[in-house]
Amino acid sequence: MAGGKKKQHMVCRDCHRVVEGTACSICGTSNLTADWTGYLVIIDPENSEVAHRMNISLPGRYALKVR
Repeated sequence: MAGGKKKQHMVCRDCHRVVEGTACSICGTSNLTADWTGYLVIIDPENSEVAHRMNISLPGRYALKVR
């Protein structure tokens, strides 16, 4: 991306899901932030220890830490 601006992804403060748009498609809230770290992709939440620890039940893209 020479000279281009990097797209800032927004994350839901409630469920930590990386979202497109102005509201979370999972929990419906518009409580979003750009202040997050750690990118996590959950493919099989039923067999993922990380998903269990983070209370994630749906596959998708998530942030590890949300401020």
